[in-house]
Formats: sequence, C-alpha cells, structure tokens
Amino acid sequence: MSDVPANILKNVSLRPKILLVKLSSLGDVLHNLPIVWDLRARLPDAQIDWVMEEGYVNLLRPLLTNENFRGIDRIIPFGLRRWKKNLFKLSSWKEFFSFKHQLQASTYDIIIETQGLLKSALVCALANKEAHTVIAGLANKTEFSGYEPIARYFYSQPVQVPVQCHTVDRSRWVMCSALGWPLIDRVSAPQFYPESYVDSLEVGSSKVTQTMKKPYVLCFHSTAREAKRWSNENWISLGKELASRGYQIVLPWGNAEEKLVSASIAGQIPGAIVPDAFSIDEAFSIIKGASLTVGVDTGLTHLAAVLNKPTIEIYCDSPLWKTEGYWSSTIRNVGDMKNPPTVAHVLQAASELLL
Repeated sequence: MSDVPANILKNVSLRPKILLVKLSSLGDVLHNLPIVWDLRARLPDAQIDWVMEEGYVNLLRPLLTNENFRGIDRIIPFGLRRWKKNLFKLSSWKEFFSFKHQLQASTYDIIIETQGLLKSALVCALANKEAHTVIAGLANKTEFSGYEPIARYFYSQPVQVPVQCHTVDRSRWVMCSALGWPLIDRVSAPQFYPESYVDSLEVGSSKVTQTMKKPYVLCFHSTAREAKRWSNENWISLGKELASRGYQIVLPWGNAEEKLVSASIAGQIPGAIVPDAFSIDEAFSIIKGASLTVGVDTGLTHLAAVLNKPTIEIYCDSPLWKTEGYWSSTIRNVGDMKNPPTVAHVLQAASELLL
C-alpha cells in the first residue's frame, strides 16, 4: 500500500475531514458501510460526511452520530437521477446549487470515492479541497462492475485493486490506500449497522407486517436484470415445501410487473401473500421479523445479510465472490455465475437456518 505524504499524516492527527462518495445503488451503499466504522476505529474524532443519491438516504440515517455512538456526521443528498429527468426546469438547477452549497460547506482533507463512475468523480471535483487533499478512487475496473476509466483522472491517488474483488473488500482497499494503512483482511469482520440499532427495530411496527402471520419467510424473487432471477417454478416448489412446514410465504415486489409475478407465484403456494409496497424504512423491521429471507442477488436480500438475519442469497447469473455474505454464520450463499442452485440445495440451506 502506498505511503501517504507527511503533511497528510499531520492533518490526520488533527481530526481530518473525510468525504465518502458512493452514490448508489442499494446493495452498493450497504457494502460500503464498513469503511465508516473502519475509519471511526482509527480516527475517532474525524469528521465523516457521505454524498449519496437521495433515494437511499434512509439507509444511512441509522449511522448518524448520536449520544450512543459516533458514526456519520453529515449525509449530503444528491438528486441527479431526478434532476436529469427535469433538466430544463429551474427548480432542478436551484436544487443542484443547493446541493453544491451543502457539499462545499466543509473543506476536506481526504475524499474516498469507491464507485469509479464519472458522476461520482465529478462530485469529488466539486468538493472543496486543500492543496494536500488526497482524492482516492479506483484505478481499474473489477469484473462484473460498472466502471468509467475517465473517472481516474479526477483522483490524486488512483488505487489498483484485484479484478476479482468483493465489493466490501474493494471499498476497504481504496480507503486503506487513501490513509496509508495496511489492508484490512477478512479476519476483521465488517460492521454494517450498530447492534443497538438492529436490536431496537420494532417488529410489527409497519402496517405491512400486520398483514403477515408469523412465522413467515420473505422471498425476494425480483431483480433489475432478468438473467439474475431464479425460475418461478423453483420459487413455487420452495414455497410449497416451506408452507408445509408451517411458514407463511411473503412475496414482495417493486413495480407493477413484479407484483404480477408475485401474485402468480403466491397463487400456487398455500397461504402465501403479496404484501403492499413498503419503503426502505419499513424493510428493516419486516426483515427483522422474518424467520428467514431468501432472495436473488438484489439490494433487499443484501440488506437482510448485513443485518445478520437468517438469509439465503441465490446466485444465478452473477459471481458469488462479488457480493456473497461472508461475515456471518446466519448467511448461506448458493449457486454461482451461470450455475443456479437446485431447489434441494436451497431447502438444505433453509433447514440449516430454521433449526
């Protein structure tokens, strides 16, 4: 790992101001969370701010500094997805300049950009910096991840990472390079949410959970890319077997098309339900209340895994090494790239977790 210039080490000792740039999406944000605690463990008095797409802000609220712990000091919402749809509206430009004002309210010593896209690199360019500021970001593409090579020209410290690198490890790689620290290995299990926060989640606090009968199993069958889906026939077979063991099968959805698929699957499983739409906030308590979460490689499945709840992650057309939950005995990762698991394999994993 490259050394940090002496003047950076001096500023690190004087409560550095650190900006994290990871804009989206749900799973990527979740897998970036551990570097907050990695930084806080070594730099307890640092200011740590995070820029992210506004739609995912509620993922970070549980990490905001409070009387019980120090985590993130400031979340800076970024509305690019919405602004692009209304590019010629005055309101969009007013909101952009408001964002810029918030971003530039601090002058940062260290900027850590773990996405490797032009839009996130431009956020780094907009941020206020000192002459000594380290701007660390990805110098290369990792397999099966988005990357725009032009982004590296916005960094003062491009960081070369392995082409096959778990998303948690990749973020840690960039962070450690930015600070001149030894690379954190997997012996140091990543922390995502404070245990006190997870323990405080109220099961049944959501109106959606009131329609569910415990014990229930959440089945996240939907994902943005069709090839990553497990077949409907497999979900039906799995659901029937778990229903016969006394579990209610719950089939969430994210849009009208996914709701139709949920209804089709639920119609063939005794007692299964299709819940109303729920927010990210509600997802926390819904997942906590589940006896088991089974899902494909998608954000809400990863949320269950980072909450350390009993989770089966199903891989069909994405590599297991990229996002597998490796930090808890309550997680099972099944299947792999072009090698979806059988129903029997998933049922075996379910039996281990439902003991």
